[in-house]
Amino acid sequence: MSRSPITTHILDTAKGLPAENVPVKMYQLIGDQWLFITEGVTDNDGRIANWLTPVNDISFGTYKLSFDLDAYFIGEEPPAFYPLAEICFRIQDTKHHHIPLLLSPFGYSTYRGS
Repeated sequence: MSRSPITTHILDTAKGLPAENVPVKMYQLIGDQWLFITEGVTDNDGRIANWLTPVNDISFGTYKLSFDLDAYFIGEEPPAFYPLAEICFRIQDTKHHHIPLLLSPFGYSTYRGS
């Protein structure tokens, strides 16, 4: 199976571990509406390399990954401050797009990965 043109990786910086079993949804901005494209769940290494629906026909445009942080931090005290993280990004070239998320119960950050 070939790797998706959009991948993600989540690291829990508070625990120093990959964040596994995090539900993630992908959307594309069409006009002023977000169109659901696919979803996935991070593996034991905190990655989604292949989504549940093939996304190999990704076109240039604006996309969003929505990470369900409540599902990841469930049962932890205190509960996460951010129930979800949404990362919007543009695809404007044919390179691979890797969208990492670094998270903790009280913050998160991202960057364009390789």
